Amino acid sequence: MTPAQYVQDRAARSGSSFYYAFRFLPPRRRAAITAFYAFCREVDDVVDEVSDPGVAATKLAWWRSEVDAAWAGRPTHPVMQALLPLAAEHGITAAQLLQVVEGCELDLRQSRYLDFGALARYCHLVAGVVGEVSAGIFGHTQPQTIAYAHRLGLAMQLTNIIRDVGEDARRGRLYLPIDELQRHDVKAHELLRTGPPWAYGERFEALMRFQAGRAHRLYDEARALLPDADRRAQRPGLMMATIYRSLLREIEASGFQVLHQRIALTPLRKAWLAMCTNWRER
Repeated sequence: MTPAQYVQDRAARSGSSFYYAFRFLPPRRRAAITAFYAFCREVDDVVDEVSDPGVAATKLAWWRSEVDAAWAGRPTHPVMQALLPLAAEHGITAAQLLQVVEGCELDLRQSRYLDFGALARYCHLVAGVVGEVSAGIFGHTQPQTIAYAHRLGLAMQLTNIIRDVGEDARRGRLYLPIDELQRHDVKAHELLRTGPPWAYGERFEALMRFQAGRAHRLYDEARALLPDADRRAQRPGLMMATIYRSLLREIEASGFQVLHQRIALTPLRKAWLAMCTNWRER
């Protein structure tokens, strides 16, 4: 299997909303974003799939060394072999990749966030930087487009957090800020319970509506930041925003039933939303 085939298979198997947006890009840009996304999946899966924190830390340290080796011209992993030849062309730097690794390392050291400011720092590493790299690959002419990409990355990461409250809790993680839990009188131990009875009720729903409202504001702010000159080039990001915001609305419509299940859009619906956005933004 060639490096290009490896990253393509990695992206396709993920079923991510990102994959549906990639398909509308020209070949070189599609190859770059697919390789970058595969890198993000590799390092993120270390945290999600390796149960021993020490082993996970060692694996992430290896990825740090692999990024350094790749930028020295010695990539060994197929993801880096696919990404490196396209990095300079699309403005991808080793520092950006290392920030993504840093965000995953933070997951090994921290499972709670005192307030939204602390959570936003984590989101910057695992989503804002991803948005920045993606915007560079898609193409932009205005500096403001990078601010748009960071804001959109934050909105999408908050959507992930809302969707995954139950799944993360079963891993012992809670990304909802502690001060906001306290404000809505929701106890952490209620959410961290690994089985029924689930902590649904008025307090939980009010907390989640607060989280969703912030995410919606960020989607609106991101769209307002995107300069008209770069709107066409940034269509893949707008496709992802449409898919993620549709997911957020689906979660809202369910009454935030996220503790015992993972709410998702069907592949057909994701593809339809991507096509509609592509047509609308032409």
